[in-house]
Amino acid sequence: QVQLVESGGGLVQPGGSLRLSCTASGRTVSNYNMGWFRQVSGKEREFVAVISRYGRNTRYADSVRGRFTVSRDNPKNTVYLQMNSLKPEDTAVYYCAAVSSGIATDRAGYEYWGQGTQVTVST
Repeated sequence: QVQLVESGGGLVQPGGSLRLSCTASGRTVSNYNMGWFRQVSGKEREFVAVISRYGRNTRYADSVRGRFTVSRDNPKNTVYLQMNSLKPEDTAVYYCAAVSSGIATDRAGYEYWGQGTQVTVST
């Protein structure tokens, strides 16, 4: 069992930056590939980024590639999402999730989820 807690969300102006954190408890996070997803009310949860167990491999959604960076610090049991050049369309609840196998971009494969943190990009 893994418990995931996201933090770092908030209100930011367009063009600004935020760094989200996802801290795990229970099993060590290095056992899992870790993903970030986001969801706007009334829409499906969508893939943002994923990082492999030891950080060697990453994947990004086309909409965030070049602006967002996913990283991890396994000794701290924490995964990060650095978000730069934020746009109003990045406004959503952001979730981290853990998957045992595969660098999955489909949310159906993920076994554990955090409760989410709100990111709002607005003037």
